[in-house]
Amino acid sequence: MTRTMPVVRATELVDQLAAAGLTPGRAVLVHASMRAVGPVDGGAATLLAALRRVVGRAAVVVPAQTAYNSTSSPEFRTATSGLTSAEVARHIDRIEAFDPASTPSRGMGVLAEQVRQSPAAVRSRHPQTSFAAVGHGARELMRVHDLDCHLGERSPLGALYDADATVLLLGVDHRVCTAYHLAEYRLPARRTRDYCCFVRDGDRRVRMDFTGLDLDDSDFDRIGQALELAPDPVVVHGRVGGAVARSLPVRRAVDFAVGWMARHRHLRDAGECWSFHVS
Repeated sequence: MTRTMPVVRATELVDQLAAAGLTPGRAVLVHASMRAVGPVDGGAATLLAALRRVVGRAAVVVPAQTAYNSTSSPEFRTATSGLTSAEVARHIDRIEAFDPASTPSRGMGVLAEQVRQSPAAVRSRHPQTSFAAVGHGARELMRVHDLDCHLGERSPLGALYDADATVLLLGVDHRVCTAYHLAEYRLPARRTRDYCCFVRDGDRRVRMDFTGLDLDDSDFDRIGQALELAPDPVVVHGRVGGAVARSLPVRRAVDFAVGWMARHRHLRDAGECWSFHVS
């Protein structure tokens, strides 16, 4: 017999988010599954309001990524597998150009879209790995996002590190923690590859080709497990609605991931596949 989850109210969310480690005045990068949280009175808007109440004037940040506007992604290769050259060309012609003001994110969840569509939201300008934010300091956090730096120092992740922000994993696990990608940019040995995507420039659809880090999230779950077992506690656990919540400071998480990757990663063969879903 299926049990119906109780509806979570705004006041409960505030108490639960605070117990999960969020603090006033500290920006938070949220990866959330509303499905895991369960029914919320007022839906994603209520959850966002609760987040903002807990962190006060600080910014609430979400990933707003758009992998689908690329010809260099696994998604593109899957969509065009078995097609003729003419069919591939038609598929490319239909790829939507990225416009930070209007292009929806994909696969980032209901809360991410709630933030992105908020009237006061600010979005970074990267055509594949953008972020969106609301609250005090949002514009500064989103200000720099260079094309050849998906998730590195010259992206909102670098700004969140400098701001000593918090990451909240709400109903999701460490595998989706984008902050660990910042650690990849700090490794001494890094492999790059070519990327291609499309952006909107006025009325024109413009193709952008660039070289960036070959991103790899295949060991993020192992990094998270090691971080949770570290002798110096970093991760705060809690529950928000029906979801397991984990909060962790960006700086300590990234610094830990740098050391872990340096010890456990090895350079991949030139032809090995990557696993990051936005490329």
